[in-house]
Amino acid sequence: MTAPENTNTGTNIIYLHGKPFRLYKREHEIQEAVARVAAQINADYAGARPLLLPLLNGAFVFAADLIRCLTIDCELSFVKVASYTGTQSSGQLHTLVGLAENISGRHVIIVEDIVDTGHTLARLLPELQAKNPASLKIASLLVKPEALNNRLEVHYTGMEIPNDFIVGYGLDYDGLGRNLCEIYQAI
Repeated sequence: MTAPENTNTGTNIIYLHGKPFRLYKREHEIQEAVARVAAQINADYAGARPLLLPLLNGAFVFAADLIRCLTIDCELSFVKVASYTGTQSSGQLHTLVGLAENISGRHVIIVEDIVDTGHTLARLLPELQAKNPASLKIASLLVKPEALNNRLEVHYTGMEIPNDFIVGYGLDYDGLGRNLCEIYQAI
């Protein structure tokens, strides 16, 4: 019997491309983490107007919820980079859509869905620092400390998680699962 291509929420096990995933983080846990990150940013940038720079595709869901929790003035621009193939980081960074705004003298917050190896940010940070921002910080919903291979400071972390492959809430498995409200872990 073949496993169904089930992406319905409300179940503890789902299948994407025939691969099973188990419920890992419920929607309310994710929203609590988003609210914590937003509260820290609100406090740190009171009176300032940072530019939030979500990395597509994965961070779009986190960025949408985060920006709605912010009470400070802020702006938003997107950069699309990719380093994943299937369930593994390829180690290669491909900038697909670049930054159009002038960030010189601006406070910039990179918004990530997940920081695991850190390869993407390690390659992107020098490019952004060369544009002379006033400050450059990282906000990530999820961080995998065990997988981190690069020296990075993630200034705003929603949750630390083990080095497992996950999907949902913007994270995908070969294009599927981004639409899930909860986070699922590969079995």
